[in-house]
Amino acid sequence: MPTGLFYTKYQDDEKIFHTLWVKIWMWALLIFLFVCFPFVAYPLSGFFGFSLQHMANMIGIFIIGAHGLNLLTGFTGQISLGHGAFMGVGAYTSAILFMKGGWPFWLSLPAAGLVTAGVGMIFGVPSLRLRGLYLAIATMAAQFIIGYAMRNWTSLTGGSAGLNVDRPSIFGFALDTDLRYYYLILILVIFSTLFLKNLLRTKTGRAMVAIRDRYLSAEIMGVNLFKYRLLAFGISSFYVGVSGGLFAHYNLVVSDEHFTMWLSIQYLAMVIIGGLGHVLGGIFGTIFMVLLPELLRIPTEILSNIYPNIFAIFGTLRELVFGLVIILFLIFEPDGLAARWHTIRAYWKLWPFSY
Repeated sequence: MPTGLFYTKYQDDEKIFHTLWVKIWMWALLIFLFVCFPFVAYPLSGFFGFSLQHMANMIGIFIIGAHGLNLLTGFTGQISLGHGAFMGVGAYTSAILFMKGGWPFWLSLPAAGLVTAGVGMIFGVPSLRLRGLYLAIATMAAQFIIGYAMRNWTSLTGGSAGLNVDRPSIFGFALDTDLRYYYLILILVIFSTLFLKNLLRTKTGRAMVAIRDRYLSAEIMGVNLFKYRLLAFGISSFYVGVSGGLFAHYNLVVSDEHFTMWLSIQYLAMVIIGGLGHVLGGIFGTIFMVLLPELLRIPTEILSNIYPNIFAIFGTLRELVFGLVIILFLIFEPDGLAARWHTIRAYWKLWPFSY
């Protein structure tokens, strides 16, 4: 009786979906996301006290950006504290091209990714000489430099007042509702996830992982460190630039207040909690970080009848709760939610024979 998966070809071993059951579950998930979720989101929103459709849209937008940071930090080993600013570059680029330049949305969105990739590669140049905390400080400088430009280049960005952005349309189909925008975001999330998964199976992806694990050994084997580090910055920034463009058209207002250092820290928390070096890490971490404030608000509203000032206290303690969550994950689950998911899945595969 077969007791495992056995392959005779490298092509079979490299497949994303190894078994028929995995394919069935993936199709079931896609059917749920495309067909079922939009119909159950509205009635469940009344139960939870917040819009599940809005939460799903925000989760999808941030998943794309988290994939980019996970590629840079989780798979290439380059720490970045400037992803919030890079997302701002994508948001402003798409908004300016769409509103002032008259570009169609299907051009302004990829253009936002390309411009952000160029900016990210410029700030990624120090990665040749800097690593670890030194590189984190260099990317943090990018956060302050780009933030200063967003606030003070008033003729282009509108300054502190920001820019008003309209909901886009694609080939005459207006994305003027949360539901319509949800389908666009979902399609882009699927493509971005598949691209990242396939990139890691190529020569480029394996070179990035080799740099993360032992950069000296990778260089000795002929891996061009600067090329692949810079490429990682470019692809990562492209991801977050597209995420910023989607955010701009969904939020309808672009301001420098949206892309602060706090956003960069949130992105880093997403990939740490989700699991560095796991494609699922960006998905799990984003879901956790976006839903956490809303879930914390439910007991807050219940206690508001007893403690009227609980909302003010919650606002001041939110950052403390986030910090404690990150510390607890680093201590008790350093590999993130994705590693825990793989452990649970492996347990049920082998049950009742745990060995």
